[in-house]
Amino acid sequence: SELIRGFLLSGMPCPSSCPPGLLALMAPGLALMATFSLPSQAGDRRALPVEKPPGVKGRTLILLDVNTKSPVRIISENFLSLQLDPSIIHDGWLDFLSYDCKNVVLLSLQQALLCKKHNTGPRQHREKKTQQQERGRLPSRAEPSPGPDGRRAGCRPDIVRSDIALDKQKGCKIAQHPDIMLELQREKAAQMHLVLLKEQFSNTYSNLTLTARSLDKLYNFADCSGLHLIFALNALRRNPNNSWNSSNALSLLKYSASKKYNISWELGNEPNNYRTLIGRSVNGSQLGKDYIQLRSLLQLIRTYSRANLYGPNIGRPRKNVIALLEGFMKVAGSTVDAVTWQHYYIDGRVAKVTDFLKTRLLDTLSDQIRKIQKVVNTYTPGKKIWLEGVGATSAGGMNNLSDSYAAGFLWLNTLGLLASQGIDVVVRHSFLDHGHNHLVDQNFNPLPDYWLSLLYKRLIGPKVLAIHVAGLQRKPRPGRVIRDKLRIYAHCTSYHNHNYVRGSITLYIINLHRSRKKIKLAGTLRDKIVHQYLLQPYGKDGLHSKSVQLNGQPLAMVDDGTLPELKPRPLRAGRTLVIPPLTMSFYVVKNVNALACRYR
Repeated sequence: SELIRGFLLSGMPCPSSCPPGLLALMAPGLALMATFSLPSQAGDRRALPVEKPPGVKGRTLILLDVNTKSPVRIISENFLSLQLDPSIIHDGWLDFLSYDCKNVVLLSLQQALLCKKHNTGPRQHREKKTQQQERGRLPSRAEPSPGPDGRRAGCRPDIVRSDIALDKQKGCKIAQHPDIMLELQREKAAQMHLVLLKEQFSNTYSNLTLTARSLDKLYNFADCSGLHLIFALNALRRNPNNSWNSSNALSLLKYSASKKYNISWELGNEPNNYRTLIGRSVNGSQLGKDYIQLRSLLQLIRTYSRANLYGPNIGRPRKNVIALLEGFMKVAGSTVDAVTWQHYYIDGRVAKVTDFLKTRLLDTLSDQIRKIQKVVNTYTPGKKIWLEGVGATSAGGMNNLSDSYAAGFLWLNTLGLLASQGIDVVVRHSFLDHGHNHLVDQNFNPLPDYWLSLLYKRLIGPKVLAIHVAGLQRKPRPGRVIRDKLRIYAHCTSYHNHNYVRGSITLYIINLHRSRKKIKLAGTLRDKIVHQYLLQPYGKDGLHSKSVQLNGQPLAMVDDGTLPELKPRPLRAGRTLVIPPLTMSFYVVKNVNALACRYR
């Protein structure tokens, strides 16, 4: 058996033999990842002003145009990915995260997902990630199409949760469980949650061992869901000379190869924290040698001789971490297929809702991107970079905050910044875990960031476009404030969305102002019909809400196997876009016939 570091799932279309339920919610280009997290005290729940009386700001008009001739960046088709926490093996959720109609939530995000699993000792250092199919350069597979009611053909709503038995001749089967089993599982997971909290507070961690049966379940889940598995091997097993002890990893590689599992690989997680975890640090040069050793092992095994390898998955790029990355790139920069790192904005134990509205916090990621790119381009120019773990808050987040509407400001801005600065893939922390950074709750009900991610997957394509903004104001030079708090990004509309012809453009806008803003489309966007997808909090909790409304209609599952229809609000040609305060929105500008967007 091999200790788990985490795992990542990547999205690929599901084979026609695949059981229906889970595919519905996984839209093209999203990946899943889960990790352990730590809840904290309640956040600042003071009421925030929604809109100020009309004044100079209310009369502000912003002219917006987009360069439609050529994209400034082209990101991976699998840009948005997700994590799953390794704890699902220990607490039993792996047996329930399988193919059934309730998991339509995951399937709707599936088209561009990758799945990554880490293999390490201490739980704090374990993580699972999901990334998109293109990352692994994997062939596409046909996905069953939904019926008129949004269900997949053959979906059986009576199935609550299931194990997956994969049979290459008969396809994926669904094993049924009675409803009571799901209730018992929730109780078991709640007890495990307390154990994990105790470990984090005491800074002592127990090992989690991955058995062959667990790996089979994990791979079959990924395969039947149309995902690609990326497995991060345990890097904490060290020889007396501090080199990596690969004996356990070799056993896992041979077992996986014997089962013909199509997996990509990584080694370790946040190597800058090894001294805290095992009392022994690993410098960048040694880590690079470890990766070269892993690449040699993969080349010895025919099944994985051409497998992708990612790393080193460092933490926030402070001075010592940058030094580690430089040492790694000198030795093994050409060995990895993409360079990976992680970013969490704030400590979840001390966060409050007003933190999510601070432009200074939103911009911290941009500085980190530049630091990583500088090192990577020094040693391996053009090497792809992935943000392999990202969340609004660290330490597991905070209830009614990092899982609320307010956290969406950070999440959507993260997607916009990463795409505009050329980061190829982002892995969201997480799909399901024991903290409060997840996309769904333990009843598999979507949380606000899930709906945001789903809209992103359905509307946003990989081609990033440059925008041109001009403010027409009565007061002198208020434009800088507007551009700081009004975040605007533009892409070609997703080619997978057949509601829009090629050549259409999608804008996504974050308004952090406490007053509405007006945007007039100019240039090539002038006098075009626009479809609006406006997300606002639903209910009396405001920014703390765990429910959202789309164009005034609350979003919720229709039933266990059916997502609601995400209906746009058509705006007449030439109409000024009115962006309400403290909101996020998508606008599809139809029939622009943008040259940059006509072809894939």
